[in-house]
Amino acid sequence: MASTSGFLGGVAGNPADVLNVRMQHDAALPPPQRRNYKHALDGLVRMTREEGVHSLFRGVLPNSMRAVLMTTSQLASYDGFKRLVLEYTPLDDSLATHFSASCLAGFVATTICSPVDVIKTRVMSAKDSEGLSCLLGRVYRAEGVGWMFRGWVPSFVRLGPHTIATFLFLEQHKRVWRHLSGVREEGHAV
Repeated sequence: MASTSGFLGGVAGNPADVLNVRMQHDAALPPPQRRNYKHALDGLVRMTREEGVHSLFRGVLPNSMRAVLMTTSQLASYDGFKRLVLEYTPLDDSLATHFSASCLAGFVATTICSPVDVIKTRVMSAKDSEGLSCLLGRVYRAEGVGWMFRGWVPSFVRLGPHTIATFLFLEQHKRVWRHLSGVREEGHAV
């Protein structure tokens, strides 16, 4: 379920992601190579007119694979870390446990997704199409293995708080739902 929802979310969000990558990358280009989109709608319209509808889905495979990896790694690692925190620390099923487990889940998800993030960004910001194997070979020759974690810190700064907020909200939502539906929580009376 996590993989499917991640994949579908990656496909649905791809046009906005391509536009976001291009608009952020534009300032780094020499002036004659800049796209100079005025705003998001202008960017989407121009991409469609100038490059065709397929340009909205440039990098859809790495983007969707990233979304699958992100969703599954967050969910699986959160549950695992929560179980470990409950078992090996004096913490009970509380906000501190949820915060700790979600912070660690964000770390794992960022690390797992970093190589795909780099590939996705480079594919989406490119003007010309280049095969994935050619891109990987060129990047590896130029940068070595370090390319896989380029931008890891900014990614974690963005994803860490997102993961924490997501799981803190999820746990509080579950607690409220259990209370309203009369379901007993483990170790707690309703």
